[in-house]
Amino acid sequence: MTPYGSFTFFFILAVLLAPTVILGLKGKRFHTYNMFVSIIALGIIFSSSINQAVALIVFTIWQVVLIKVYIAYRKKNNGNTIFYFAVILSILPLVLSKMLPYFSVVNFVGFLGISYLTFKGTQLIMETRDGLIKKDLPLSRLLYYILFFPTISSGPIDRYRRFDKDLEVGISGEQYQLLLYEGLNKIFLGFLYKFIIGYSINHFFITNLRFIAHSHFEHQLYYMYAYSLYLFFDFAGYSAFAIGVSYIMGIKSPENFNKPFLSRNIKDFWNRWHMSLSFWFRDYVYMRFVFWMTKKKWIKNRNLLSNLGYILLFLLMGIWHGLEVQYIIYGVYHALLMVAYNSFERFNKKHKWWPQNKVTHIIAIIITFHVICFGFYIFSGQLFHKGV
Repeated sequence: MTPYGSFTFFFILAVLLAPTVILGLKGKRFHTYNMFVSIIALGIIFSSSINQAVALIVFTIWQVVLIKVYIAYRKKNNGNTIFYFAVILSILPLVLSKMLPYFSVVNFVGFLGISYLTFKGTQLIMETRDGLIKKDLPLSRLLYYILFFPTISSGPIDRYRRFDKDLEVGISGEQYQLLLYEGLNKIFLGFLYKFIIGYSINHFFITNLRFIAHSHFEHQLYYMYAYSLYLFFDFAGYSAFAIGVSYIMGIKSPENFNKPFLSRNIKDFWNRWHMSLSFWFRDYVYMRFVFWMTKKKWIKNRNLLSNLGYILLFLLMGIWHGLEVQYIIYGVYHALLMVAYNSFERFNKKHKWWPQNKVTHIIAIIITFHVICFGFYIFSGQLFHKGV
């Protein structure tokens, strides 16, 4: 069963989470019960695919053993080779799940949400290396973090230390009332975004473009903007569901969208769109690449180093979506945009060519919106589709 894909799923959630709500309103701890709910919910989600269920179990054991072993190693040693090896082993299942379909091999590794669970596991290894996680993690809490079902399929990607704080903090009945109110608001917002606005754009406009557009160019232009809006409302709606259910379970999962179509530039956009993913790539790819290259003193030009970091980040992000040409070009497109804006920003800081006022702010939003929509047009694959 697809998470948040049907009203049946929400009905099952309402039944499962009813005791959570009752316990929360009484000011009693409910995280132990919620761990049980996560197991039941995952069983329902993966009930239609035994292969995926087995892959999830094997993957979880793999990650837990790897994390536990590396934490034990890190207490005594801090070797680079072991760290790199641990990171490679952590992302190996994800790489295999992405590669196997292209070789006409049965994908016995992949399952719904493998990317986001991999990000969690890899993040734990990296933060252990950095000394941010110094003590051994209780098995039950580690499993709950990795397998937290509301965010399993498409995020948001939470950080363990933030997640753990929510588990530690006691919640009074009055505090839970506020969490419940915010959670329900987010769920209703998700219904508006995904099942009303997103569905309407796709069902009434995109599917009928052949009757609306009068030329191939007009068809592609309408599709570009309609798809961009549909993608936002569908994905933001899903995120609102995931965050809302998390709130009801006493976990304040991070926000994933912050009015991305009001971005002033491409940097601002990636601080607003799929934020948990972009921040993950920023912290664990871009920043580490820049730090590593600076430490090795292989590239001393800071601007060049920054641009190379952007190229690496967005190429990896594109490839992460898939090896199809549209995803790779989408990554290259955003890498070039970031490099171009980085250069423009430095130029403007020196020459004050683009003033900061209300008019230029509005113009910047309009320009950025069109640039972003063209990127989503590339991402959709429609650019490479020969038919109308």
